[in-house]
Amino acid sequence: MSRLGSLAVANVGNTPVNELTYSQDRRSCDQSLKAIFNQTCISYLLRTPFAAAFGAILLVSLTGCTSMKVKLGWEVYLAKTPVVSIDAKLPKGPGIAPGQKSPLVVTVAEPNGKILMTEGQGAGKVMWKDLQVTASVVKVNNKGIVSLAKDPRVSDGKVGHVTVTVPSHPDMRADLDIPFRYNIAFVANFSGPKGSDGMSGTDGMSGSPGSMGSTDPNNPSSGGDGGNGGDGSDGGDGGPGGDAKPVKVRVALQSGDHPLLQVSVSAGALERFYLVDPQGGSLTVRADGGAGGSGGHGGRGGQGGSGGIGTPNGSTGISGHDGRNGFDGSQGRGGLITVAYDPQVKQYLSVIHLSSLNGPKPVFEEEAVAALW
Repeated sequence: MSRLGSLAVANVGNTPVNELTYSQDRRSCDQSLKAIFNQTCISYLLRTPFAAAFGAILLVSLTGCTSMKVKLGWEVYLAKTPVVSIDAKLPKGPGIAPGQKSPLVVTVAEPNGKILMTEGQGAGKVMWKDLQVTASVVKVNNKGIVSLAKDPRVSDGKVGHVTVTVPSHPDMRADLDIPFRYNIAFVANFSGPKGSDGMSGTDGMSGSPGSMGSTDPNNPSSGGDGGNGGDGSDGGDGGPGGDAKPVKVRVALQSGDHPLLQVSVSAGALERFYLVDPQGGSLTVRADGGAGGSGGHGGRGGQGGSGGIGTPNGSTGISGHDGRNGFDGSQGRGGLITVAYDPQVKQYLSVIHLSSLNGPKPVFEEEAVAALW
């Protein structure tokens, strides 16, 4: 850790804070302070006269004071920073699947070659509020998180696009195409609801202490016996799990150079759509009976009361019995899963997985299934 030299810290609330100064190695200390929980930096500062000022910096950091973070070098204002280029990427991979999220990272280059990165996933100093992000098909929130809708009809046949500009530097622009992929493990869960958990039993009352006797050798008397503890009550039984509704699955082939499976899964009035790449992707459909609720814990028996002091002392009361735990609820009935698939899909049925625990076996029906969208 470098020596502390010259940087003034503003007041926090109405409490004046002594000036905290940095030396020429200020950048090194700034990086340590930015990692607030860096044990080495914390232990060093807390052993110095500047511990109070460090606490003030910690408070300012946690409350999100932008101007103070800029003064400390933790963040930068792009409006006051020369910029020669800008770039955007998805560090966790170029593609994104329906229902997924992926962090966006923007890098900015200064004339001297120094690279600045965005806060968040980039762990840099560029603030998202200094950038303007527009997107098509996908969505991007104010923290740079890219997301894609779960419904594949939104993305099928399209490519997502993100444009990043810098309002303070109108000539700076970065464009990023985001391809969509469907080779992940999708899950359509239409299982019954879990049963309610049983109530816990109440604890027994502690026994009352025995009355005081006498230890006077000239006038001895025995102490009273302690009262017995009360029994704990039994825990309540868990409720039964709910039954799953019958589920209808329809599967059609989306032909092309890279065939995909269009799938509709419905139960009652609820219908969900999936687009599955049979080369690496899969779909698991669940219509399991709901799990029974857990039995409540039995109450603890109360402690016996202590015997009173005397000659002799009174006996300690007997502790109460613990209540028994409640029984778990029974599992609900699984729903019947019926799969209607187009003959062209037959060779890909191995990527469709079905589960109907405590229910009937799934039924497969081969029939003509037209494109679902």
